[in-house]
Amino acid sequence: MTEHEFILEDRIAKIQSIINQEGEDKFCLSFSGGKDSTVLHYLLDMALPNNKIPRVFINTGIEYKMIVDFVKELAKNDDRIVILNVGKNIKKTLDEVGYPFKSKEHSLKVGQYQLGSRANSILRYINMSGKSRFGCPKKLLYQFDEGFSIKLSDKCCYEFKKKPFAQYESESGRTIALTGMRKEEGGRRANNMRCIVTDKVGNIKKFHPLAVISEQWEEWFIEKFNIKLCDLYYEPYNFKRTGCKGCPYSLDLQEQLQKMYLYLPDEAKQCELIWKPIYDEYRRINYRLKRNIQLSL
Repeated sequence: MTEHEFILEDRIAKIQSIINQEGEDKFCLSFSGGKDSTVLHYLLDMALPNNKIPRVFINTGIEYKMIVDFVKELAKNDDRIVILNVGKNIKKTLDEVGYPFKSKEHSLKVGQYQLGSRANSILRYINMSGKSRFGCPKKLLYQFDEGFSIKLSDKCCYEFKKKPFAQYESESGRTIALTGMRKEEGGRRANNMRCIVTDKVGNIKKFHPLAVISEQWEEWFIEKFNIKLCDLYYEPYNFKRTGCKGCPYSLDLQEQLQKMYLYLPDEAKQCELIWKPIYDEYRRINYRLKRNIQLSL
């Protein structure tokens, strides 16, 4: 048995153990249509043939069209695919709750500061600038000045994804979320992520079967079992990740936009409109989007 095969058996056993322990009717899969959740979609069927666990796709209005089409195509032959259309006005919601900038942590701290908070965690973030990787980048310290007028917060994901998913959980009684999240993807999840997340009294709330899975294993699984992904992962697009298109949190935003202008010009234009205040600021300070590269339709 190879190492990859051993990991496969281990993940299958883990899925069977947790879901059989809690009951299949308690679970629903948070299905983004991306690589990780697609892998988990098929892995679930290997572990639990004929399972009826819903695959819940949140159509936020800022998903790639190819992702939406991919999910709809799956739904034609799989009645477990549940598509929830958020229906919120994206620009109006962002103007109300605040825009994402750099990272969830940064957006949260600037947003709270703008609302008047001077909590120790915020002051520490400011004071550690240039002294620690956990501090605010020096280039972004100006956002804690009164003159900075763009409203920031970390609420974008909550409003468009977490809130409608939580509503589905409440209405369906399926209160344990399965996700394809992996530690290896980095960010805050790399330090805090556990395979099983419980509430204060020990009830399982989230189950991340792929938490310990590597990119290498995932690629092996896809090739081994001939898993079909969304077309964005293949030539000529070669996307490494999907998620909300043009998201300001994306470290490779410049590359992502360049590909969109080349292959998906209408969606690139949509991103420029939705994220305009942040894109303009990124370009102004030459951060994540280069000011000297003018992309056009």
